[in-house]
Amino acid sequence: MSKKRSILFVTSESVPYAKSGGLADVAGALSKTLAENGHKVTVVMPYYASISPELTHSDEAPFSMNVWMGDTEEWCLVHPKKICENLDYFFIDYQNYFFREGMYHNLVMQDYLDNPKRFAFLSQAALYLCKTKQIKIDVVHAHDWQSSAALAYLKTHHYNDEFLGEAAGVLTIHNIGYQGKYPKNDYSYLGFREEDFNQNIFEDFGGINLLKGGIHFADMVNTVSPTYANETLTPDYSHGLDRFLHMKGEQYIGILNGVDYSEWDPSNDTLIPQKYNIKSMSGKASCKVALRKHYGLTDNETPIIGIVSRMAEQKGLHLLANCIEAIIKNMQVQFAILGSGDKELENYFASLPAKYPGQIGVQIGYDNKLAHMIEAGANFFIMPSLYEPCGLNQIYSLRYGTLPIVRATGGLEDTVEQYNETTGDGTGFKFYDATERAIYNTVGWAVSTFYDRPEHYGVMQNRAMQKSFSWKDSAKRYEMAYENAIEKKKKHDRI
Repeated sequence: MSKKRSILFVTSESVPYAKSGGLADVAGALSKTLAENGHKVTVVMPYYASISPELTHSDEAPFSMNVWMGDTEEWCLVHPKKICENLDYFFIDYQNYFFREGMYHNLVMQDYLDNPKRFAFLSQAALYLCKTKQIKIDVVHAHDWQSSAALAYLKTHHYNDEFLGEAAGVLTIHNIGYQGKYPKNDYSYLGFREEDFNQNIFEDFGGINLLKGGIHFADMVNTVSPTYANETLTPDYSHGLDRFLHMKGEQYIGILNGVDYSEWDPSNDTLIPQKYNIKSMSGKASCKVALRKHYGLTDNETPIIGIVSRMAEQKGLHLLANCIEAIIKNMQVQFAILGSGDKELENYFASLPAKYPGQIGVQIGYDNKLAHMIEAGANFFIMPSLYEPCGLNQIYSLRYGTLPIVRATGGLEDTVEQYNETTGDGTGFKFYDATERAIYNTVGWAVSTFYDRPEHYGVMQNRAMQKSFSWKDSAKRYEMAYENAIEKKKKHDRI
């Protein structure tokens, strides 16, 4: 792409400021890569209570800004922070909406009932910011349901605006299972047109569906892997939106996420006990020793299967829970587990180290350093997901020579190459059925390869570590999507 564009990112999270999942990684890394490619990138996100003021410290003073929501005028404080020449962050400081214990829900996982107001406000505030700072925008890039409203406001409130009127709208769906579905109570506050509350735009069984509205108003929609794009065109994976995605035609595509190898590469990883690379693997053995020590695992020769995951049904950990004890009893293998989420799953996995001392280690919560240690110290990494829009840990695992064991869905299908027992080709082990038996058998296949075909295991490690899924490649595809959206906008100026 030769033209340099002015791109507005509207996102509810971004590393290193706030993160609940892969959306934050994408927003942080993609915006940075686009800026490095010469585009002017403006990122707007909430100033949550959890964000450290040290991270947002800037020489630029905060400023106040008004935002009209329906017939209500709101005022907020905006904290600017210049990251580099082409990358600026603006944090929307509105304490009534964002100064809370969680981003989307409270500590007992109950959604905030005013989420439509909170994130529609974020979306509208991002657009008002561009007008206030006089930033002319070529592309508004919204992420998931939390900023989908920005594309509706762009086409209905700001269509003839000096700074936003020519902008195209792009929507990235990071996980279609979350759609921003809430009662209609706040529709008037959101300020959308009454005629847009219909079954093709915002209305969903009498309530609001923000993601559905975003799909309608977007000039281009993408999700985060080609296979997940195909899956979401079917009823089994779309959570009811397949018909609306089909209506986008060629304007719905899959772009595989990239990985920030400045953070996730064993040759330069400062969070692991010893660095290593494809030419010198001794450091991986040291990392395995340290991982064993941390989790109290015994027997240095036994392979370790790592898990770093949200404990949620989507991740398939309830299936693993039904067969992990059989795996431990019948195979010479150990587990190092890090995760949190569903309380029943937390309690179950947390109970296992006492039942199988020295064979299973579990830590509930999230610890970034430990996540790096697991990637570096484990022999395998398992992801039995029911669906996985892209997945990042399997890509990290490849670079760390930690062979993935995955269900072949979404980005897991796109990034892991199936092991061929005859030739030794492949980079991991894939299964297709979402069943305990499939997990058990595939883990057995991987473990037997480790013991019985060590030459294949070593060759697969070597091949895996050479794979590259950099943001440079993904950013080029987003640049093409932006140009496509801009052309579409020119042909259909107003919805």
